[in-house]
Formats: sequence, structure tokens, C-alpha cells
Amino acid sequence: MEALYYIVIGAVMMLILGYLRVRYAAFLGQRPQDYANAPGEALDLPRHLNGPIICEGVIYGPLGRVSSRFVGEFDARWEGNKGVMTERFTYDDGSVQDREWTLVLGNDGRVVATAPDVVGEGAGEQAGPSLRLCYRIRLPDDAGGHILDTVDWMYLAPNGTIVNRSQFRKFGIKVAELVATMRREEPV
Repeated sequence: MEALYYIVIGAVMMLILGYLRVRYAAFLGQRPQDYANAPGEALDLPRHLNGPIICEGVIYGPLGRVSSRFVGEFDARWEGNKGVMTERFTYDDGSVQDREWTLVLGNDGRVVATAPDVVGEGAGEQAGPSLRLCYRIRLPDDAGGHILDTVDWMYLAPNGTIVNRSQFRKFGIKVAELVATMRREEPV
């Protein structure tokens, strides 16, 4: 009976340690304040996400293997604190996906984001060279129509490129991850 007691205590401790690792040390443990005083230029969405933008990236499945590669052509326009960013993604299988984001910036670094496939509103916060955006996204019907909890982190690189890392979760379990870069399209 004593052995069972120690097994149960050990299992509970492992669950607690696992939760603490995810909460404070892993991807979801980041907070915008962690980057508030980071060296270098601060991310300024109307400046850094403006005009024609090229996006290149990969999507990892739940086992960590690349499940899709894509190229995106974006166009972002701002009027004051309100921006609209149209996106066209072309995937390695030839499929195309369009999305249009509306972004509203608050004076306190907060961002409200909406798109037709976003359930409700996304809530974001800028700090230093970073932006965290949390939202719920509805997958297309041909992908199951599932609603996933999404956390996007965007980090401004010293050359002006934005590096984006996103995780998608269902019932708290990571089902996909995206890594992409966004850079202004150079005039030809």
C-alpha cells in the first residue's frame, strides 16, 4: 500500500512540474513584458507591417514534422491606428488561401485583430520588438472545421524582417505549429 502512495505522489508531482514548465518556461510562458526592454528597435506595426510583404514559412504537425510549406503575399495599409492586411497563401500542394485581417492599435500597446475565420476578436499586446496575439481560428471545412486556440508571437529582427512563431491548440494540446518570416517586398 505504501508503494502505491509513493507512485501516486510521484505522478502528481510530475503533472505539477509539467504544468509549471509549460506555464513558465515554454512557448506559452512568454509574456510581452519579457521583451519590453529588449535591445534594438521596437516593433511598430504601421511601419514594419506596411505595403507589400512577402511571407515564407512551414507548418509542423502534432509530431513535429513539416506538414506543409507556403509562400504568402500580403498587402498592409494603415489609416491612423487602423490597418487592413490582406493575405494570399500558396501552399506546397497548390492550394490557395485568402484572409483579410483588420487591426486596431490602442495607445497602450494593445492590438485588437479580426478576420472572417477568427471567432470573436483576437487580443494582442506589443512590447519592445515583439507582439503576442491570441485568438481562436476556425479551420476550413475541408480541414475539419475545427476551432483552434492560437498564440502568435512576432519578433522584429535587426534587419526589419519579422519572424513569426504560432502554436495551435485543441483542448490545450498542441496540434500544429507555424514558423514564418515576413519582409517587405523589394521594388523591382
